[in-house]
Amino acid sequence: MAGNASQDTSLQLALTGMSCAACAVRIERSLNKLPGVSASVNFATGTAQVRFGPGHAGVDALIEAVRRAGYGATVQQSDTVVDHRAELRRASVDFFVAFVLTVPLWLDMGVMALGRESVLPPWLQLALATPVQFYSGWRFLRGALKALRGGTANMDVLVALGTGMAWAYSTAVTLLQLRGFHVYFDSAASVITLVLLGKLLEARARARTGQALSSLIRLQPRTAWVEAGDGALREIPLDQLEAGARFVVRPGDSIPVDGEVQSGESSVDESMLTGESVPVRKATGSRVFAATVNGSGSLVCRAVAVGRDTVLAGVIRLVAQAQGSKAPVQALADRVSAVFVPVVMGVAVVSFAGWLLAGSFEQAMVNAVAVLVIACPCALGLATPTAIMVGIGRGAKSGILIRNAAALERAGRLSVLLFDKTGTLTAGRPCVTGVQPVEGDERSLVALAANLEQRSEHPLARAICDYASARGIAPEPVGKFQAFPGGGVTGEVTGEPAALGSLEWLRERGVIPAGGPVVSAGGVGTVVAAARGGRLIGFLHLADEVRPSAAPAIAALQALGVHCAMLSGDSPEAAAGVARAVGLRDVQARVLPQDKAAEVARRQAAGGVVGMVGDGINDAPALAAADVSFAMAGGTGVALDAADVTIMRGDLTALAEAIELSRRTSAKIRQNLVLAFLYNVLGIPLAALGMLSPMIAGAAMAASSVSVVVNALLLNRRRSTLPFFRRSGRSRPRDDAAPAVPLKNPSGKMS
Repeated sequence: MAGNASQDTSLQLALTGMSCAACAVRIERSLNKLPGVSASVNFATGTAQVRFGPGHAGVDALIEAVRRAGYGATVQQSDTVVDHRAELRRASVDFFVAFVLTVPLWLDMGVMALGRESVLPPWLQLALATPVQFYSGWRFLRGALKALRGGTANMDVLVALGTGMAWAYSTAVTLLQLRGFHVYFDSAASVITLVLLGKLLEARARARTGQALSSLIRLQPRTAWVEAGDGALREIPLDQLEAGARFVVRPGDSIPVDGEVQSGESSVDESMLTGESVPVRKATGSRVFAATVNGSGSLVCRAVAVGRDTVLAGVIRLVAQAQGSKAPVQALADRVSAVFVPVVMGVAVVSFAGWLLAGSFEQAMVNAVAVLVIACPCALGLATPTAIMVGIGRGAKSGILIRNAAALERAGRLSVLLFDKTGTLTAGRPCVTGVQPVEGDERSLVALAANLEQRSEHPLARAICDYASARGIAPEPVGKFQAFPGGGVTGEVTGEPAALGSLEWLRERGVIPAGGPVVSAGGVGTVVAAARGGRLIGFLHLADEVRPSAAPAIAALQALGVHCAMLSGDSPEAAAGVARAVGLRDVQARVLPQDKAAEVARRQAAGGVVGMVGDGINDAPALAAADVSFAMAGGTGVALDAADVTIMRGDLTALAEAIELSRRTSAKIRQNLVLAFLYNVLGIPLAALGMLSPMIAGAAMAASSVSVVVNALLLNRRRSTLPFFRRSGRSRPRDDAAPAVPLKNPSGKMS
């Protein structure tokens, strides 16, 4: 491309009118023909990323190029996402109309399959099939015209050709009242209805692609608080806050931009970035980030990065860039159709000409129609959708929600699966794993800690109170309560001063002397100390819970040949502790959101098909960049929106089940394609030679469809090959039915 890349202009176009991957290829080809233009069309999101140099094509020329290709385009603003809800509504209406009108035809087919005569007269079948053909099926006619005009042949051409000829032939038989000729309205309507179901599922997936970006954009506050000249706080629109300006973050507020603390102390919930549930202490000089939530303290900060320069904006851009189109399941059928359609049309023409030269126009027409009828892509159109529908349904029954067909297809080819730690391999909530009294007994230590923490909503405080409640320890009144953000709490219990907090904080207060007990969480959790009357009385160890299903899930995945690794924003020691508990050796710690996405890209560049399992906003870029992404149902909405597969039952062994289901479904798709083409390969020559009447050709076509559907339904009967899923009396580990696995603390004392 001409020109200096640094001076190039980049923009994003929102596209309309695309119906398949071939449409995206046609638009991309049309844009790239313009001088100095480099374009990449994303079919999944309905957008085109375009870069062009100065002095070359402008916006109007880009939009005109898309229009000449037969589609529409508008410039998409950087802070908006393409709304596909109108497309989803249209797909829903098309399918609903087709389904309602086709059901009577299906019932009539069932009657004839029992050896009885049709109960629907031809004129009524014509009345039912015509709206299906020209209202619901109009998208295929339009798509076929665009494909043929562009010199390609895709699935739209196959559907339009086969159903159009079947409808036209049947209409001629009906209107001319030709006796002894069969009508094929049921076949034409069935093909359109079932293919429209696949289009509806595709539209639903497309409508959800923008939800992750919308959720991220909504996280950032719209206003910021600044100090006025008289010292009062004034609320201003966020776009008026410039880099270097001072702003105030009140207790409980979301932080508006990335900044540096100038004064004040507090603890900030940064789980949306790090995935870690424990708030981070902030003091003078600490960095704060947009959309993270301030705790109980007040902070005065200096804006370091605003607008597109914040960490949150970077996460949004990463998700937008990585939300690329997946390889469509219909790609193989589209490639075959590019050769198959011209061949079928050529055979039909040759058959018609040959029989016409033989002196029989009627026979020539019948045989040509027989060729087109048996070539009608019923089985080819059903080969993938039926297997996909059964596979997705089977997964849903097992608590595995699969967003689209491409995800189901790709999951079986995974070679690497990357895991987030907190909320994925662990339950995402801290719990007390050990009590170590220095003075007195365990019960009095727990009671003191629970009394001091009963007013706090801090995750560690909740864990201590829950621990005490489970042991029947009732809280007592606390006087002179005071909280120190990022440090601890103090108060009077039974008239005696008491304190609970971090080791550093109590050491600063002189409660833990320099030569006092040295206690560490071993890198796998947090240790808090308790004091009464200025004397140290003990320690409480807290750590996240490892899901009971984590270790069996890793073992099952490794048995399937999938390499498993962990990416965590936590410390190396904490990450290593969880990795040992679940059986992982490949571990990376202190990994930021952008680093997770970069690691996915690195492993993809090495030739791997990479999956990602996560639950938080910090995982969204990596989830979007992965070939297949998995989210736990208890995670954030952004993670669920960015993921291809959602594990609803909170059981990590479902990951192995999803991969095995994908492999079985892909095998069914290949088998179905072989069955579909087998009927065509054997039937087309016979029809051309006059050995098959249109009625027999229709019966063969129906038989091919039935065989494909029955083969797909066999997915519901086959048992898993994995030991965890066999009916061998061994129950699957369930996170909601078994206690979580706590991590041991250095003292060796477990709760």
